[in-house]
Amino acid sequence: MNSITPSIEFFAGVPEELSDVRLRRDRATGQNSVKMTFVNIKAVQGVNSFAKASFNDIRLVDSEGTISIEPKSSKLFWKDKGDDEELAKIEIIFEVGSNDHWERFMRFMERYSQANGWEFTYALYGTLFSS
Repeated sequence: MNSITPSIEFFAGVPEELSDVRLRRDRATGQNSVKMTFVNIKAVQGVNSFAKASFNDIRLVDSEGTISIEPKSSKLFWKDKGDDEELAKIEIIFEVGSNDHWERFMRFMERYSQANGWEFTYALYGTLFSS
């Protein structure tokens, strides 16, 4: 097996640090969704013009390959720094349609978790991986 360190990227080659992830299944539709939160976004540090752009693509890279995701929504949160605003965090939500895609995503998350010292937890209102 290839020894690629699992990474999450907004821009190819710039790995981001995931701060939080929550997994949910809609009881009515059975649709799986994922909410990822990022703080200290490397792709935009020092380049505020990139921060004002939308984040329409996210790449999950591991030894199986690359998963390209178009988020259903992305929220950017800003903090006031006097005369400037600084990107505080990004929340990305995307849906995972088929069971095969869900299983592939979960394999990625297992690898990412192991590489980053996270653990998988079942919670009353959703599942999450946490550090």
